[in-house]
Amino acid sequence: MTDHSDCNSCGVSSCSARNRQQGESDEQFQMRQRLNRNLCRIEHKILVMSGKGGVGKSTTALNLALALAAEDKAVGLLDVDLHGPSLPTMLGMSDQRPQMGEEGILPLDFQGLRVMSIGFLLESRDQAMIMRGPMKHGAIQQFLADVAWGPLDVLVIDCPPGTGDEPLSAAQLLGEGAGAVIVTTPQDVALVDVEKSVSFARQLKMNIIGVIENMAGFVCPHCNEVTDLFGRGGGERLAGRMDIPFLGRIPLDPRLVQSGDSGRPFLLEHADSIAAEALRHVARSALKRLTEAA
Repeated sequence: MTDHSDCNSCGVSSCSARNRQQGESDEQFQMRQRLNRNLCRIEHKILVMSGKGGVGKSTTALNLALALAAEDKAVGLLDVDLHGPSLPTMLGMSDQRPQMGEEGILPLDFQGLRVMSIGFLLESRDQAMIMRGPMKHGAIQQFLADVAWGPLDVLVIDCPPGTGDEPLSAAQLLGEGAGAVIVTTPQDVALVDVEKSVSFARQLKMNIIGVIENMAGFVCPHCNEVTDLFGRGGGERLAGRMDIPFLGRIPLDPRLVQSGDSGRPFLLEHADSIAAEALRHVARSALKRLTEAA
């Protein structure tokens, strides 16, 4: 981890954050410096994306972050699904609110995992966030610049489905070096949309860390036999066809749904399960890719 607490004391003279850009206001310059100061202290940034909704992306992002933390890494988890933030519920933290610290908004702590979501800032769980593109960009910029993430090995960013405002703003603000993990389910109807996320990442010159095939078989709660409800191998075929790494398969365990609803993350509650081991394998594969690309 690199720890630059102040842009003015940074020894990298070529950094664009050191000098004001033409036409930039004081407020814009200060925001850009805060953003760069935070990002300099985060070694790896991962956007968890999917062109298709309903593929278990948020569940995967949460458990991936926990698996990375279990590898003795300092990990942050940012939820940029501004219209449907689910991480507060999945962590059992819906009633908690962030506090202010000396360096900005303090992320909430979940067993060492540093977490932030717009869901923590809402007055009630049913409050609707009504915002368009520029407001979304501003909100995500504040999450990255004004939250006191501190030094991190990895920041995992849970994006809403598709290739719209939220993943676009996050990728642009993170800049060069941001990585993408693409989540899909095995069937072709999902793969068609997921290909668009791969194209999105390539157009923005992101480092595609790899594809995760989620819901790759159903784990029987009685005998642990795995049945391929949605087919098998679609994610791996997609990775091969588009020449990107395949990180692994995660089977569907009924307790994954129960864990999300109860606010007790699956990886911690059912650490000995087949799906938990698959999640750990995916996390180790992603970590290896990140290390190789550094």
